[in-house]
Amino acid sequence: MAFQPSNGNSSRPPDRRLPFGGNVKTSTQSRTAPPRPRRVLAHHLILTGYGHWLPNDPRGSGSVELDQEKLADLGPIHYGRKRVQPPRKELREFYRQANELLEFRPFWFDHAKRQALADAFSQVIERRYTVWACAICSNHAHFCIRAHRDSYEVMWQLLTDAGRKALRNFGDVDPDHPVWTRAPYEIFLFTPDQIYDRVGYINANPIKEGLAPQAWPFVQPYNGWPNQSSS
Repeated sequence: MAFQPSNGNSSRPPDRRLPFGGNVKTSTQSRTAPPRPRRVLAHHLILTGYGHWLPNDPRGSGSVELDQEKLADLGPIHYGRKRVQPPRKELREFYRQANELLEFRPFWFDHAKRQALADAFSQVIERRYTVWACAICSNHAHFCIRAHRDSYEVMWQLLTDAGRKALRNFGDVDPDHPVWTRAPYEIFLFTPDQIYDRVGYINANPIKEGLAPQAWPFVQPYNGWPNQSSS
């Protein structure tokens, strides 16, 4: 899985709940007015398959607390992606032990399941959201989605609900399986350059997994909005 909680160069990803740029100075630090919050142009949403990236994953995670105490013996939480990644052997052993503790068995998204997810996502996106990139991989999905009236939590909820319903129709998926992790992971994007960067990163994800390049019909090419030269 090619999940990155940040740009890969920082141990702490940007705050996912407060879309502000920089630190606001107090009155004792400066008499000038505090800077205005930066406008969020888009969101990088990451939908992670259930059991595929736990809070105390040896690679690091976007979690700050462990919801299930039964997983505590597997190791501590490291917030953000670790600079030095663990060997595959260590990661396999971690999930071999973790899978025995989970209520449901994690499963992978094969070609049929990825297509079912795409169809379900399309029903949510069409006539509602503008999506500039989407990658549906073997255990997670990425979206670069324009900021809308709906919050990123609402968008994440609608997409995961649709995907969950679609995959529960498969005979090898338990009808009560949660399919996704419980909490959303999101990165605010403030500039066209950041959006271009995320679009390229997302489009490269399937190829990194050995999958074919993806071109979903609900994805629109990014034209540099909101630059004045863009329509």
